[in-house]
Amino acid sequence: MEFNIAITALPERVVTDTRSLPFGKVPTDHMFIAEYKDGKWTDARITPFQDLNISPLAIGLHYGQTVFEGMKAFSMEDGKINIFRMQKHYERFCKSLDRMCMPRVPQNLFNEAMHQLVHLDSGWMPGEAESSLYIRPFMIATEGRIGVKIAEEYLFMIVCSPAYQYYTAPLKVKVETTYSRAADGGTGTAKCGGNYGGAFYPTQLAREQGFDQVIWTDARNHELIEESGTMNVMFYINDTLITPALSGSILDGVTRSSLLDIAREAGIKVEERQVSVAELKEAFEAGTRIEAFGAGTAAVVAPIEIIAIGDKSYSCYIQADAAMYRLKTMLNDLRIGKTPDNHSWNYIV
Repeated sequence: MEFNIAITALPERVVTDTRSLPFGKVPTDHMFIAEYKDGKWTDARITPFQDLNISPLAIGLHYGQTVFEGMKAFSMEDGKINIFRMQKHYERFCKSLDRMCMPRVPQNLFNEAMHQLVHLDSGWMPGEAESSLYIRPFMIATEGRIGVKIAEEYLFMIVCSPAYQYYTAPLKVKVETTYSRAADGGTGTAKCGGNYGGAFYPTQLAREQGFDQVIWTDARNHELIEESGTMNVMFYINDTLITPALSGSILDGVTRSSLLDIAREAGIKVEERQVSVAELKEAFEAGTRIEAFGAGTAAVVAPIEIIAIGDKSYSCYIQADAAMYRLKTMLNDLRIGKTPDNHSWNYIV
């Protein structure tokens, strides 16, 4: 299927001050939009960024048919622009759409829209270290009807915004044992809006207690570690990189996947398995050196300095020689072309 993307372009400009912009608050000049009606995608176009006009009865507003991805483009050492792991993001986007009974976006439309939009707004690309262009593809159900049903009309859109470090300091987190992010059989593996909205309240409570985020545990018994806030969670213990195995309630993180592959190639032992709260507590009590960090597209590698388990807080290792920083450097070097891309992860615009 061929798609002709109409482009209404504003005069090209280079934005020289992006560091002062709050994350995700200031969009680039343009956005991509396509409509799904009568069983097909139509009217694919790139327009100046603008507000939407949708019905107050739109099903997505009432019943949560919303799905999104978080991606990044990077300025490479040779001056080119790299959209990182576009294929894996597309595949995960489709899995989320399937879970929410929403139509898949054809891959050639997804790729071409991404390419054209990032190319058009490349003047917004920050060039400093720890910077990127954050890309947000998303879909919402727009059919105007109050009634619990699968929508028949949708908008697929892509917007961008300059991005720097999501977390600027090591995190303090608590192990959450009252509230749950997701349960087996639910939507935990989908990037749908409800997963995030449902996490706001327990995260707010944690922040009122002095924490930055929570570490989610399994919904059944709150005994197994799952994710940390907006990120997958990883531990480096006894020269081994350990992370909870994927399940029906853990998101298949793209950064998680990338770091695991990079670690294996670097000769680091990797374990994807169940990680219990009791195991982690026992290791802390034994005085074991533990590195803990979040891994995600926005966060990249976010060091965790404090983990609270019950009423006791434990300190993690965050010194400059920590393995997590080495992994972060290896990932970044690959994304900016400093080291070879042997995985075909980089999509060059």
